[in-house]
Amino acid sequence: MPIPTNFSTPIRMTAKERAFSQIQRWIIDGTLQPAEKLIDADLAEVLGVSRTPIREALQLLEVQGLVEMHPGKDTRVKNIEKDDILKMYPTLAALHSLAAELAAPLILSEHIELLKGFNAQFTEAIENGQPYQAMELDEQFHNVIVDVSDNSYISSFSSSLQIHIRRFKYVFLKQRITSNHESVLEHAAIISALENRDPDKAAAMMKQNLLRPMRELHALI
Repeated sequence: MPIPTNFSTPIRMTAKERAFSQIQRWIIDGTLQPAEKLIDADLAEVLGVSRTPIREALQLLEVQGLVEMHPGKDTRVKNIEKDDILKMYPTLAALHSLAAELAAPLILSEHIELLKGFNAQFTEAIENGQPYQAMELDEQFHNVIVDVSDNSYISSFSSSLQIHIRRFKYVFLKQRITSNHESVLEHAAIISALENRDPDKAAAMMKQNLLRPMRELHALI
């Protein structure tokens, strides 16, 4: 189980939170591969914590569906299935298009500026070849709209789906720059629709922003 040692350590976190955050990131970015065996003693040594917070972190990751624990046997990174893309992305697209529709009449100028800022940083991360940062900024962009929609159910279900979609999205954002720039343009169109308080346009562009990469990613993997 190869584990990098040159990772940044988050501050002001408990040992469990630090372990959870780092292992989750390694699973998402592919450092820890699907079906790879996770050895708590090795993880504890590299992360500089005891085995207890590692076990607790792995239990949380199992709840998220990123890890499979087999008592008395082993713990492994959960496999991902290509066709799961076709189940997860349309569900998230439906949730986020509804969020955009609900957000259109509620959006404020400060939200618009925040969205523009995230899209600018997203563009910069793509151009600088920083797929993980691009992924996080893309999520922050979408989360602003989800928050403005003021629907806790959208927020809750969206967060759960995002954890699994991250593993596929990271693969996509490491690929073709042209396709990723289409996401930048779609973000700009979403912002424009929200600024014009056009719920139908905002919803349609939001759905396109999620379903287009779904099709491209499914063909790519």
